[in-house]
Amino acid sequence: MTAGAYPETPDGRYFVVRGRLWRRSDPSLPDERRVVLVAALMAARRAIGMALRRQDAAALAEARAAVERAKTALGERGPVWWTDGAPDLNRRMAMNTVYADWFALLESQA
Repeated sequence: MTAGAYPETPDGRYFVVRGRLWRRSDPSLPDERRVVLVAALMAARRAIGMALRRQDAAALAEARAAVERAKTALGERGPVWWTDGAPDLNRRMAMNTVYADWFALLESQA
């Protein structure tokens, strides 16, 4: 599933899945860096699956930490990548944020 398959907020900071905001990757990342980080993220997600199947708690913890590192490096977690001082609304319901009017209009057009 990709962010492009979901509505994106007008300012490009989030995409919306089932009414919830998810922070997008930092658009200023060079393409080469983004490719490396996405590959690391996907490898870490695969490692989570393997650890779960093996019931390996230590491997699971390391894989989850690797996901966190990749998502932070991509700008999807950790400090926000925008500079205007707007708060991070990641994982919040769009209807309960400054995007409420935009989201209501989006929903009415669906």
